[in-house]
Amino acid sequence: MRFLLALSAWLSTWTAPFIIAVAALTFVFPGMFEWVRGDVQTCILGGIMLSMGMTLTTADFRILAQRPADILVGALAQYTIMPLIAFSLVHFFNLPKGIAAGLILVGCSPGGVSSNIMSLLCKGDVAFSVGMTTVSTLLAPFVTPVLVLWLMGESIAVDAAGLFRSILLVTLLPVGVGTLSNYLFGKRAGYATVCRLMPGLAVLGLACIVGGVTASHGSKFFESGALIFLCIFLHNGLGYVLGFFTGRAVSMNQAKCRTLSIEVGMQNAGLATVLAVRHFPLLPEAALAAAISCVWHSISGTLIAALFSLYDRFRAK
Repeated sequence: MRFLLALSAWLSTWTAPFIIAVAALTFVFPGMFEWVRGDVQTCILGGIMLSMGMTLTTADFRILAQRPADILVGALAQYTIMPLIAFSLVHFFNLPKGIAAGLILVGCSPGGVSSNIMSLLCKGDVAFSVGMTTVSTLLAPFVTPVLVLWLMGESIAVDAAGLFRSILLVTLLPVGVGTLSNYLFGKRAGYATVCRLMPGLAVLGLACIVGGVTASHGSKFFESGALIFLCIFLHNGLGYVLGFFTGRAVSMNQAKCRTLSIEVGMQNAGLATVLAVRHFPLLPEAALAAAISCVWHSISGTLIAALFSLYDRFRAK
């Protein structure tokens, strides 16, 4: 058990390089993750969301009641900034339908689970981060399908009802089960130990999803050219910047501004990847764009947290 706990901590710390290594290895040996597709992929994402639910306590939900203004600003920023940036990039660069679908799916997804870790690393407001991730995840089954239908329904056929069912199945249901299990068994020592393993398992699950998409669509990785990378970089980077200055605009302190920056910029691209595979099978570039976002958001989240910490050390001198 001691080894597993250490492994979980290591995976949480080195999420980005681990996922990059898995993607690169799968690109060379695609057979490694060919089994990660369809229902298997959905179950893996459900397991990731279950791990999030298992760490939520009644205190986390109490935050939502105690800080409604912060959570409201966070939720509005989450579901306006990233979708509109994605929509703007799609039209500015006149992106192909597949890449457009993937980018908009990422933009309309809830906040990423690993954003809570990044907020901790950069001395952000962790309670605010947990609250934002929780609310955006709970809202996702209702908000994400509507936004996707609104932003790309005219150019791409969107099954909004199907998106709702899929998101409900892989977000709200496992998060609810995890939260209930925490409420019933959270005071037991063994349960606390299992919860400490969850971050590592979540990273492994995310790596499997990225590996599965790479195995299926890796041959198309370089066919889309530099444009797909530029759009993902701009989408993510502008999210960090606009998230931070949104906090400034409503007079949030430095810790909250950092958290809002990370929460807005880092999306649950794993969810977007699964939705792209399931609902846009004729547009393989959609899953590819979402999978690349998975990798890049992990890298950039680590970098932005490091930059905030570097800024603190510079100011302290």
